[in-house]
Amino acid sequence: MEQVGKKKLGLFTMTMLVVSSSIGSGIFDISYNLADTASPGAALVAWGIVFVGILMLCLSLINLLNKRPDLTGIFAYAEEGFGPLGGFISGWGYWLSAWLGNIAFATVMMIAVATFFPALGDTGTSWPSILIASVVMWLLTLLVNRGVESAAVLNAVISVCKIVPLLLFIIVAFTAFKGGIFTSGFWSNFASNTGSLTAGFDGASVFSQISGSLMVLLWVFVGIEGAAMMSGRAESKAIAGKATIFGLIGLIVIYLLISMLPYGIMSSAQIVDLGEPSVAQMFNYLVGPVGAAFVEIAFVVSVVGCWLSWTMLPAETTMLMAERNLLPKKFGEVNGHGAPTFSLVFMTILSQVFILTLHFTDSAYQFAFSLCTAAIFISWFFVTVYQIQYTLKHKEEKGYVGNLIIGILGTIFFLFCMIVAGWNYILLCFLLYIIGFFFYASARKSAGIEKVFNTKEWIAVAVISIGGIVGILYYVLVTMASAA
Repeated sequence: MEQVGKKKLGLFTMTMLVVSSSIGSGIFDISYNLADTASPGAALVAWGIVFVGILMLCLSLINLLNKRPDLTGIFAYAEEGFGPLGGFISGWGYWLSAWLGNIAFATVMMIAVATFFPALGDTGTSWPSILIASVVMWLLTLLVNRGVESAAVLNAVISVCKIVPLLLFIIVAFTAFKGGIFTSGFWSNFASNTGSLTAGFDGASVFSQISGSLMVLLWVFVGIEGAAMMSGRAESKAIAGKATIFGLIGLIVIYLLISMLPYGIMSSAQIVDLGEPSVAQMFNYLVGPVGAAFVEIAFVVSVVGCWLSWTMLPAETTMLMAERNLLPKKFGEVNGHGAPTFSLVFMTILSQVFILTLHFTDSAYQFAFSLCTAAIFISWFFVTVYQIQYTLKHKEEKGYVGNLIIGILGTIFFLFCMIVAGWNYILLCFLLYIIGFFFYASARKSAGIEKVFNTKEWIAVAVISIGGIVGILYYVLVTMASAA
């Protein structure tokens, strides 16, 4: 969306938007969550798979930004390739992902704050914690409502502040790294110290570890599409494309080092025993309480910065969808600062309701970030599928074979993730689509479209709705079984 009279965002600000949208709570706790699931060998294999998949997504986004500069918003590719319902499904999934991610931020931020104020409890879901998180959430909403571009510039400053302690942790962890510890139980989580790279290898176990790691690793990349989503506010589409690739390079280096170096300092079991957030706990182990407090503060800043990004992105999504008659026009109304007030308030109210329910939920952080990651799989999947579709229609363009391979590999990767790692969370997300379909139908009718759904679209709506009902029944049964 072109914002006339508004200052456009340059390469640095757009790159920092990508970095800050991705670096949030996940990176500070990735050692704990990864060590709880995978051995060093399985974690490295999982990282290799995830890197290829995310790279295919980024290359698809860059190609489409260059080839289709007329399309703005990640959902626009699904709409172009699969019609208005496809665009809605992609956009609604992205919107769900963004505000569900904010719920995860609220929870884990309060866990960190409780380090300094123990009365808040250690789960992030006590009533005082919920009250503080709610106040922060509404303040961020008011900030974005004062102007998206100004919030993006502030976001760039926050990004720099939170990268510095992460780099410091990498330096300290690197000096403490020992190869013998890293190779112990290389393929088996909690195995005895064999010091062998091959001992304990079991194909089925390694595959289980890899698949179990995918949601953890992909969670830290949610936001990588931030530049593409905000490309209408960039100086050019080319700037958005460059920001995406620069952001990916920086992120993969930081993520890989922070997640893997702890394996060379202590065993997987010891990393898990340290507790959360693992980077701060590891810092406490290496340099003492002062270092841990420094990282805890940086952690809170990091979460707030990412939370700010993800307050901008879902509001931008619903605004653009309203312009395309995929949501009611009310979602597209902007104030004098160019910010979509109704979209912001609507999202924040839903987030507030969800945050209140966390008081009664176990493992609230893991549940929220898993739902968030599953929801965005849908949007990412549509991008790579459209990459294939566009490439097949333009065989005469340079790089045809390479672009086709990029789309195919990306599509296979996200299908694998949805089926192997996130199918139960995908079904739960489908439940929230049922609400969205009513908004979609209202928008289409208001636009003068009498036949909202054709036969194929009715089938898609029915499948998604049934999937949502199955998902909630499965979740209830699992919850009851766990309680028993």
